[in-house]
Amino acid sequence: GEAEVDLLMRAARKGRGPRGARLVALVELLYATGLRVSELVGLPLAAVSRDRSLIVVRGKGGKERMVPLSVPAAASIEAYLPLRRVFISGDQGSPWLFPSRTARTGHLMRARFAVLLKELAAAAGINPAALSPHVLRHAFASHLLAHDADLRSVQQMLGHADISSTQIYTHVLDQRLKSLVREFHPLARH
Repeated sequence: GEAEVDLLMRAARKGRGPRGARLVALVELLYATGLRVSELVGLPLAAVSRDRSLIVVRGKGGKERMVPLSVPAAASIEAYLPLRRVFISGDQGSPWLFPSRTARTGHLMRARFAVLLKELAAAAGINPAALSPHVLRHAFASHLLAHDADLRSVQQMLGHADISSTQIYTHVLDQRLKSLVREFHPLARH
């Protein structure tokens, strides 16, 4: 839920130096955009708009979509950018937002990010087994829908070709609505 995401963000912000700044940017970006983990780690530096208000994501099937950034996500990228040089070998640049000196792809690998997330969960007092990059994508969609975002907008941001893929996230709402009816409907108590 939202409380767990808050704990995770607080734990991430306790990190220091370039690694800490990168982790905050990764987690903020993932939760703010609902990106697939492969889309997140493979983001080109050029995907982030100059004013940091949105990112352009190339998703499944090479389809591009624009996803708005929250203020905290934009601020986390702003804080991380001057430090990203630490993750680049030599003096050549890197086209990636999250470069890696060791990965053959040149950018942070999905598996490495998953490990960082599990370590962060443990530090936040959250069961590491219950947290993965996909769980944050799910939280992004569920929390937007719980706060009355429309299904089509969420579908667009998640990059789902078919609305039926997005409807999976409405089960959280269904549970909330069922408990609302049980709790507040005058005839539900009989």
